[in-house]
Amino acid sequence: MNHTSRRSFIKSAGLATGALGFNILHAQNKGDKLRLAFIAAGGKAGAQVNTAKTAGDICTCFAEIDKNSWGGVLGTWKDAKGYQDYRQLFDKEKDYDAIVVTTPDHQHYMPTALGLMAGKACYTQKPLVHTVWEARQLLEGTRKYKVATQMGNQGHANNGNRRIYEFVNGGLLGDVTEIHCFSNRPIWPQGGPRPSGEDSVPDNIDWDLWIGPAPMRPFKKDVYHPFKWRGFYDFGGGALADMACHTMDSIFMSMNPGFPTKVEVLEINGHSDDQFPLGSIIKWSYAAGKLPNGKDRPAFDVYWYDGKLKNAEGKDVDAADLAHTRIPKDLLAMPDGKPMNLPKSGNVFVGSKASLLVSGDYGDNSRVLPLSKAKEVGNPPQLLERLPLGGNEQDHWNEWRAAALGIKPWDSPGSNFLYAAPFTETILLGNVALRVGKGSALEWDAPNIQFKNNPAANKWVTKDYRKGWDIKIS
Repeated sequence: MNHTSRRSFIKSAGLATGALGFNILHAQNKGDKLRLAFIAAGGKAGAQVNTAKTAGDICTCFAEIDKNSWGGVLGTWKDAKGYQDYRQLFDKEKDYDAIVVTTPDHQHYMPTALGLMAGKACYTQKPLVHTVWEARQLLEGTRKYKVATQMGNQGHANNGNRRIYEFVNGGLLGDVTEIHCFSNRPIWPQGGPRPSGEDSVPDNIDWDLWIGPAPMRPFKKDVYHPFKWRGFYDFGGGALADMACHTMDSIFMSMNPGFPTKVEVLEINGHSDDQFPLGSIIKWSYAAGKLPNGKDRPAFDVYWYDGKLKNAEGKDVDAADLAHTRIPKDLLAMPDGKPMNLPKSGNVFVGSKASLLVSGDYGDNSRVLPLSKAKEVGNPPQLLERLPLGGNEQDHWNEWRAAALGIKPWDSPGSNFLYAAPFTETILLGNVALRVGKGSALEWDAPNIQFKNNPAANKWVTKDYRKGWDIKIS
């Protein structure tokens, strides 16, 4: 599809060129407070308000479609200028250095793209974008504009993920050939038909602005806004995009996988054209390459399990329970001979020397498998620095903040878009596979951003945008 160029968008949207002029802090402003523009003020933005406040930063302006959600920002920075339409913010406001994007997934791309082109530091929540095309746009935009960026997958700063990196790159696991990831999501409705009916839009909400680039549909009370949008293809990324940016992060940190060669849905339960399924198993295949330490690694596969799936008896069970059927049985054997109960969320790295069980989504707890090898393998060498607060959301913010202020290089944040955009692209390829369905292995041609063996699937690499909501980074 055709996308509006930056020049055309600025003209059609009435954006002042002065508002899009470069405003990179860098060395001349070392130590200053960051002046922030919040794009969304409700939901996750509440946590970001506290994080920014703790760091000593200030919000000069913000945009939020729901006026009932303005209180968190205004209660902290009473002089901040509020808008419902973030496009007006970009048009009218100049007194800010960085943007913080916490909208629903389908709105992540446009404000982030405008921020990059304006030379603003960008902190955008996970998943970074809504489509593969958007991920590639932000990757190229970051390379071009060279501003400080960070995706809001705060677990990237955790010491647990760094320890997993050290197990893999320290050689303790040998060659890792497969990794199994499981999630307890979704915790919102999925798998049903498109909701019918319509409710009156409350006065505090601008529904047209909430829909933004997506196809228009009627407002339904408590169906989409403020939380349940994640299960709809038009607005969210389902369980995979919501949590894989956390649960699969240690894989991208430690394995340096690059783009996958194939992606395939192995199991799917309760699917519709409007919503993500009740549960799924997805497989990505990666070619041989190099670990982050420069050493060779073999080709490997990644398996993702989410939601509820049918077991052999036809009953719905947690997806993690079916991981037992694919993980080598000797790894999960307990001393009494019974299989180990896997956590509801986590990973299993299967290596040639030993394997690793990671409990939870943020890498905080890992142990060697089989348990009988734990003493022999021991602890990994420390290869990565430990952040001051032990690795948490404040550390993740402060890491980005230092780059935005010019204290550290623009590309120094661990989950900067050079890392996060390819990571998010891989995740979203899984969502394209869900649209195609079970049993079709899609061959990904990364340089050309298309599938080699299924041209019909390429329509889901991007999406149709409503007029006034599409932009191409230039």
